[in-house]
Amino acid sequence: MYKIMIIEDDITIAKIIKEHLCKWNYDVAYVTDFKNVTEQVIRFDPHLVLLDIMLPYFNGFYWCNEIRKISKVPIIFISSASDNMNIVMAMNMGGDDFISKPFDLNVLTAKVGALVRRTYTFQGQINVIEHKGVILNLSDATLTYKNQKIELTKNDYKILQLLMENVGRVVSREEIMQRLWESDDFIDDNTLTVNITRLRKKLSEAGLENFITTKKGIGYMVE
Repeated sequence: MYKIMIIEDDITIAKIIKEHLCKWNYDVAYVTDFKNVTEQVIRFDPHLVLLDIMLPYFNGFYWCNEIRKISKVPIIFISSASDNMNIVMAMNMGGDDFISKPFDLNVLTAKVGALVRRTYTFQGQINVIEHKGVILNLSDATLTYKNQKIELTKNDYKILQLLMENVGRVVSREEIMQRLWESDDFIDDNTLTVNITRLRKKLSEAGLENFITTKKGIGYMVE
């Protein structure tokens, strides 16, 4: 279970975020002593930190700098102070992403999930991507749904990995083709269509009708 630390002045907001993320099987804690933030981070040892800018005593930029002295943990700034200067400052201080308040909890969850996967997949700590009961195993390139294992081709796997890493976002055909063939050379656009059609048929046979949605003229997405 991955641990999320919330550093947020408004305890009501912190509790709402905690309750929502816990539904997604994260272990969540929030800071209560804003004079000793670093100590609480060290004690909880989170996989990701959600950090507000406006805090008592010292602001989020200060604590980001302090955390960066001891850890490379991913940090997402969440703040209503979302002007360009603060966003640039957040990134320059060591932040990995910035979410403006007010925000949609589902968008927050998607960003947390994406950043956790990007950070820990390459360290071998996360071996699967899960969405709506569909489990993509990154170790053996297979898909599991309702206890049935679905064998994937190399292209099936690459398409699903890209789409499931970006749940809720439309991924362009160009982006998918670049992932599949890792080349700027011209690839017949119909080749991608054939790959998607074949993958959809395989998913449909496993009971996953419409798992991949077409956004006409743009690309594809998993919602």
